[in-house]
Amino acid sequence: MKIRSKSLAFTVAALLAAAPFALAQNEGQGQGRATVTVLPSDSNVVVAGVPENAVHVQVDGRNASIAHWQSMNGSSAPVELVLMIDDGARASLGRELGDIRHFLEVLPPNVQVTVAWMEYGRAALAGPLTADHQKAATELHLPVGAPGMNASPYFCLSDLAKHWPSNDASARREVIMITDGVDYYDPRYDPEDPYLQAAIRDSVRANLVVYSIYWKNTGRMARSWYETNAGQSLLSEVAQATGGYSYWIGYGNPVSLTPWFDDFSERLKNQYELGFLAPLHGKAQVESLKVKIAARGVKTTAPQKTYVVPAGANPK
Repeated sequence: MKIRSKSLAFTVAALLAAAPFALAQNEGQGQGRATVTVLPSDSNVVVAGVPENAVHVQVDGRNASIAHWQSMNGSSAPVELVLMIDDGARASLGRELGDIRHFLEVLPPNVQVTVAWMEYGRAALAGPLTADHQKAATELHLPVGAPGMNASPYFCLSDLAKHWPSNDASARREVIMITDGVDYYDPRYDPEDPYLQAAIRDSVRANLVVYSIYWKNTGRMARSWYETNAGQSLLSEVAQATGGYSYWIGYGNPVSLTPWFDDFSERLKNQYELGFLAPLHGKAQVESLKVKIAARGVKTTAPQKTYVVPAGANPK
């Protein structure tokens, strides 16, 4: 009995002695995830699967190791989509409601969707995420069209990121914003606009992929070349930071939204989930991200920002 007791005591002491070393090994280790879109550089070419060994990742300027790289194509890859429309948009958006409705109705079965309205700095959801696409399409209506109705599209995006209508950690979170992108609290072009930067941080933390479609709002801001350019530039910053895409044509409204909805649908079918391990100093934080793919005939869209959390934590 004494021998057994001594053996047990020795084992416990060894485990306690090893614990600080194990903690030290994990200390400073972080993990993150990102949605990466890989399209053929030639639209007539089909992209074969991109192998993991063709992917190179840097976080905060330092090489990161890949934890997993998985194609998200197919019915087994759930998607959550919020179509967020600026309630201050010009009433001429009404002529596009047919295109928008059709886009919602023909979404793949693995996509759950809802419509939200940008109003008074929040994302007013028309209903919960649903796989009943026709039901979601019935939530469409003409925008109110009052100048400044959204307060700021970036307030609304932050609100959506903070109150995403689901806790499904396995689903891709995609957003399409229809807006002019003008921040009425800071209408000039300022890449350091605090509301823009807050929206980017909140979106990255929530793992959102944000797309935007430019559509003019009512009011004098929409008639200014300067504000139009500022709005489009700010929307592009959000898209680049989150791995989405910003759609616009010149300084006017598009003739049709269908080509851009088609492009979005194609991107949705060519996305990969990237998981990585990277150094983390301190608490979870937003870091810069660079993803390169060494493969011929492809063009890559990856987020420029990522949320790194302690290893073993849930990134969402």
